[in-house]
Amino acid sequence: MPEFAELLAPPEWRRIDFISDLHLSPDTPKTLAAFASHLEETAADAVVLLGDIFEVWVGDDARHDPFEGECVTLLRKASERLNLFFMAGNRDFLVGPAMLADCGMQSLADPTVLTAFGQRWLLTHGDALCLEDVKYQAFRAQVRHPAWQAALLSKPLAERRAIGQQMRAASQMTQASEALWADLDTAASVEWLRASSSHAMIHGHTHRPGRHDLAPDLVRHVLSDWDCEAETPRAEVLRLRQAGLRRIPLL
Repeated sequence: MPEFAELLAPPEWRRIDFISDLHLSPDTPKTLAAFASHLEETAADAVVLLGDIFEVWVGDDARHDPFEGECVTLLRKASERLNLFFMAGNRDFLVGPAMLADCGMQSLADPTVLTAFGQRWLLTHGDALCLEDVKYQAFRAQVRHPAWQAALLSKPLAERRAIGQQMRAASQMTQASEALWADLDTAASVEWLRASSSHAMIHGHTHRPGRHDLAPDLVRHVLSDWDCEAETPRAEVLRLRQAGLRRIPLL
């Protein structure tokens, strides 16, 4: 059972937006534009980014390059009027303090319990609960180890970019060859919810937006991925208010 960090929403907050799985890269200009537009126009008090905002992140020194620099600029601008929170996903777990500081984002541990509007909401990227995918869980443990990360970050940026592209290609091949991706384990999800005294979980990762009733009074809400380059483009925000959750399609 993990430790559960805590985030208390100030009483003046009225709206909180949840977004995940943008998979931003130089190949996704339309998705980046939709994200920038939402950050500029949203009426939310806070925007919580629950991982895989970037398709690949190979170290904070990359933030000075053109594409990453563009992302820094739009996030920093948004942080001047919004509370921005970032939780690492399986693609951008190397986002570090320098990137967070330049973007004006606050880091969230995975998992974190958000207390807002009189209820407790369990926030996670979601990959840690995909227990059926044993190979991925072994890989996740390896790449989250400080020694592995230190060894990778000691390599030149160009070499890290090449490694990142190789990992991305391998991941895409795996996804293409599997008829069904592992979903979150129901029993473990229920355990997390009960251990954290939360009634609902909000997560991304699976690219299967929807609501799942797990047990009496326990539910999980899955965020949509974004892909504005697709033939049928998609971009959706999950918004939390006093009245509850509402899905907001942006396209």
